[in-house]
Amino acid sequence: MSLEENKAIVRRFLEAVNKQDLSALDNFVSTDYLDHTNQFQSRERVKQAITTFYKGFPDFHVTIEGIIAEGDKVWVRERETGTHRGEYRGIAPTEKKVAFTCIDTFKIVDGKIAEGWHVYDFLDFYKQLDVIDYKGFPDEKVS
Repeated sequence: MSLEENKAIVRRFLEAVNKQDLSALDNFVSTDYLDHTNQFQSRERVKQAITTFYKGFPDFHVTIEGIIAEGDKVWVRERETGTHRGEYRGIAPTEKKVAFTCIDTFKIVDGKIAEGWHVYDFLDFYKQLDVIDYKGFPDEKVS
């Protein structure tokens, strides 16, 4: 597949996530998808993980801020947003809006996302939910 085709697969995957169309993920994610970061292997676990986010953040949305492809890999810089209206990872709803960055790397095999690696800015995420109180380094200005 071409680099542009690989990027299109990832874009369509994220569009399906934004539409909360889990059945469409079958078109973009392999059945034996391997998530290296969260250490699970299956398309159904991908759907479960995304569903957990939908429950906590019903208006969850991903915006692609940058996308690069090389070989069979696609790197995406995303801005993820949502309002904390449901329980998420044991945290009761706060009604707070969050916006945080995620970097995803996806491996494309036979036209589907076969593997993934993810880097989340959970420090910023949990700060926005007031779960942690991070003051930064003594000489650092934190807004």
